[in-house]
Amino acid sequence: MAKYWTTLSGAGVLLFAAVQTHAADQSELIKRGEYLAIAGDCGACHTEEHRAPFSGGHAIASPIGTLFSTNITPSKTAGIGNYSEAQFATALRKGVRADGKQLYPAMPYTAYARLTDDDVSALYAYFMQGVQPVDTPAEKTALPFPFNLRFSMAAWNLLFADTHVFQPDASQSATWNRGAYLVQGLTHCSTCHTPRNVLMAEQPSKNLQGASLGTWYAPDITAATLQGKSHWTRQMLADYLATGHAANGATAGGPMREAIDKSFSRMTPQDRDAIATYLLPAATEAPSPLESKGLTPVQGNDFPDTIAGMHEGERVYRDNCASCHNLSGQGLNGLPPLQAHPILNKPTADNVAMAVLQGVWPEHGQGMIGFADSLSDAQIAAVTNYVMQDIGHSSVQISTKRVSVLRAGGETSPLLVISRIGMAAAGAALIITLFWWRKRRTSR
Repeated sequence: MAKYWTTLSGAGVLLFAAVQTHAADQSELIKRGEYLAIAGDCGACHTEEHRAPFSGGHAIASPIGTLFSTNITPSKTAGIGNYSEAQFATALRKGVRADGKQLYPAMPYTAYARLTDDDVSALYAYFMQGVQPVDTPAEKTALPFPFNLRFSMAAWNLLFADTHVFQPDASQSATWNRGAYLVQGLTHCSTCHTPRNVLMAEQPSKNLQGASLGTWYAPDITAATLQGKSHWTRQMLADYLATGHAANGATAGGPMREAIDKSFSRMTPQDRDAIATYLLPAATEAPSPLESKGLTPVQGNDFPDTIAGMHEGERVYRDNCASCHNLSGQGLNGLPPLQAHPILNKPTADNVAMAVLQGVWPEHGQGMIGFADSLSDAQIAAVTNYVMQDIGHSSVQISTKRVSVLRAGGETSPLLVISRIGMAAAGAALIITLFWWRKRRTSR
């Protein structure tokens, strides 16, 4: 009997140890899934301000209308609590919900398709066990016809979606491959930085070569451009992802500022270095820093001989910008200089105008106020052109009309009209084909 109890006791100890090991492994898996969710910037779209994390309802402006993000908490009534891991993977990688309906590609499943099975499992564990369920449904997306027909996205996927999991390049280093995996997959950089065709699909031949987001412009981040006039280094890129600032004067604004605050700044230094290594595979020497440090006196002539001869852009700049950026854009009291700022080397002046309109407000630290309420479209165009031309020595200019479009949220996409015309043409072709078939059959 004693031998029996000893054996039973030993089995119990082993079982308890196995349970503890499983619990520890599961806890580690959930923790890794949380990190992957941060790297994937899931909260930026699925968490609305003043609402519970991942409960959805965040409005996403798109060329085809406003989409509302879904509730991705483990709620069984309003979220994804009933999803199996296979259904979760299908939604994440292929854009198909558990009920078989298509997701809109505003959810970057075209990039998340690159994720490994292990990372999908970690994300599933986190969202099912590490997130609090919220039983409140998010607002429903109601796009105009024909985009309200979700099945049409299946045809779009057949044409444009690449569902291949990331494959490492054996000729590259582990750091480079990690960066490639992040850029192509989790951090989905191409979603913003790659131009799209008329059907809103990314153009692979122009990968990361810069694209307009309607208002803000996501710049070209290919190696050739990064090593050009603005001269980025890997360290600058890593610093920029961590803080939104770089030694070449770059300052993040708009959607990139949000991505840095909510995602990149919370990633490990190793992952930020990997991204920088992938984007800049050839290391370069760092130029002299352009950042202003300490107290800098205002430089320039504060009282020109003929104020009347000063054009509108310079007048607006002196009245509203010089107190922070100095009269000639050298920067002031630690605030960023505009001279040689990478934003002035872009093929569009949209980002300068948007910074003036909306300001630049990081989650932490100093920000820049917006002037949408105090300056007219003409004044914003004038000061933007002054900064681009007189401080940045750029020939790129912006019109008052373009500023008005930016203020209104960007241009209206022709995609809705094109889609309706296309569907009407397809319908007409079908009717003609049926009529011809019937006539031919009758004649026989």
